[in-house]
Amino acid sequence: MGILDKVGSVFAGSARDTLANYFIALDIGTEFVKVLVCEIVEGRAVVIGSGRQRQRLGDMQGGAVTDIGGVIENCEKALDRAQRMAGVMPEQVVMGIAGELVKGATTTVHYERAKPDTKIDLTELKNIVHKVQWKAFDQVRQQLAWETGHSEIDVKLVNAAIVDVRIDGYRVTNPVGFQGKDVTIGIFNAFAPLVHLTALQAIPEELGLDLLSIAAEPYAVARCLGIEDSSEFSAIFVDIGGGTTDVAVVNNGGVVGTKMFALGGRTFTRRLAQSLHAPFDKAEETKLAYTSKLLDQPSTKIVKDAVAADAEVWLSGVQLTLSEFGNLDLLPARILLCGGGSELPEISKVLGGAKWYKQLPFAKKPSVSFIRPEDIPNVKDQTRSLTGPQDVTPMALANLALDLAGPEELLPSILRRAVKAMTT
Repeated sequence: MGILDKVGSVFAGSARDTLANYFIALDIGTEFVKVLVCEIVEGRAVVIGSGRQRQRLGDMQGGAVTDIGGVIENCEKALDRAQRMAGVMPEQVVMGIAGELVKGATTTVHYERAKPDTKIDLTELKNIVHKVQWKAFDQVRQQLAWETGHSEIDVKLVNAAIVDVRIDGYRVTNPVGFQGKDVTIGIFNAFAPLVHLTALQAIPEELGLDLLSIAAEPYAVARCLGIEDSSEFSAIFVDIGGGTTDVAVVNNGGVVGTKMFALGGRTFTRRLAQSLHAPFDKAEETKLAYTSKLLDQPSTKIVKDAVAADAEVWLSGVQLTLSEFGNLDLLPARILLCGGGSELPEISKVLGGAKWYKQLPFAKKPSVSFIRPEDIPNVKDQTRSLTGPQDVTPMALANLALDLAGPEELLPSILRRAVKAMTT
């Protein structure tokens, strides 16, 4: 997420030249479809319409589409609400992709120049970026194929971004004109299984929308706070949705990687349904009432006892996920929460526990806080309907769309062309 950390979606194509003043941010989650209709005003995304529709239990599992027809029907309902509120019907959409099989990692590649005394020109820079991206692409794709059991053919690139460039150890924003021997480039690549990706691509097509870009949602969340220019910023972003928990680690202004695991809000609801001997929808209502502190004391105790054990299991998932970031000497001592599941009191309670972090490379006990809509500086909610951490992810997608509207910087432009050449 550093100075160079601009989105390079493989699906954007010529979107930068065609993005109008209005667009749609579409977050297809396990529990809800969320839609924002946005207008670009003075470089910011202004939300002028919002809509949401609850998914049925069989529509999504673990962040992946299991019933395309059902999801499309839910998208239509959410879109209708958002467009009626906005009074306009944009055709261009930016979508998010999540789920436990979506993985991203930053690969750092060293390139030794044959003539270190000459200045780097545009032709050489293009050659360096192409070679580095191919190497990064192969490394991460092989790793994901091994982790998921999919063949490499079935693993596809979602988006790529340059997060760090150094010449002989010196950090630069534009290598052109510099001399030096060792060029080090860090490139973030997010991948997803082909079956997952094609299911999502089919949705805007059926809705008659022009798909501008698909982005890994944890990557979008990690970039939403407007601190791309800060090389000092480090944090762990944890987005708890209905079916999955998405984790993104940012270190020194750059996204190190993104990972997901299949424990989300529905896990807690199912346990509560068993404890209450109640149907799933009734248990969900009770859980939300508990989160909002609307239950009486006896009912509060029942819910608290029911979800406590699952909160510990969820924390184990966080520990395991963070342990996979072995390339970091120290993990950032700041955890930022978002997503509807994050408001369950037991989540912040277990994260605030005294012992769990000692099993991981933290220099000190991490602080825990929430990301809220007002914390996203480049997205303004004119509707006043976006009120909590559950609304952060679609707003993060809207923030990412702004990159397509503005002038493209040199390095992201070169990377986008390299990615396009690799995927065609």
